[in-house]
Amino acid sequence: MTRPGMAPAGPTVPAIQPAPLTHPSVRLVTGFAGFGAGSVNLAISSSILAAGSAQPERIIAAVLAGLWGTALLAGAVVFLARDRSAGGRWVQYPLAAAAVAHLAAIAFPAFVTSGLGLTQLSALLLTLMIIASLAWLRRTQRLDGGRQQAAGERAGDRPGRLLLAAFAGAVLVAGITTPGLAASTAGQYAVPHGGHGNLAPGGHHQH
Repeated sequence: MTRPGMAPAGPTVPAIQPAPLTHPSVRLVTGFAGFGAGSVNLAISSSILAAGSAQPERIIAAVLAGLWGTALLAGAVVFLARDRSAGGRWVQYPLAAAAVAHLAAIAFPAFVTSGLGLTQLSALLLTLMIIASLAWLRRTQRLDGGRQQAAGERAGDRPGRLLLAAFAGAVLVAGITTPGLAASTAGQYAVPHGGHGNLAPGGHHQH
């Protein structure tokens, strides 16, 4: 028992302030952006291959875009499953290199990437979104220390907020990804909605 005017014995435990409850939603948006960027890069690869030209530059560009798109899809799965980016802090360097490559393809379109300006722009925006989200998460984790996990558990008390943030992030990523896919060769030859059951002119499904 402490007397009046005396400090309490023993070390004082500082009150833990809750970390922002947006960490899970930011992780989801980062994963969504990874899926979108991977899909757009695969569309770039298929568009280059669909050009029908066998120049070595086209083949190399298509292979690189396809490998990068596959890596982004796999990295998004790992990130959402383990709450950490594949490759750790080193992942920022290939992401930055990809952003520079997309920007160069937009500013200086070569015959390899001609006609893919909007698709490259979508890939650039999604890549920048991934870079910004990962940087924000690393900075917040460094500032919060060990409080991030507890804050994530408390976020379950407000699932509506997390669901709303996830929905908004999914809509944002879809709004960037869809035009890029539509501008690619795969998007140009896609079957319109409602036309999957239609046969050739004169077919039985045509009314």
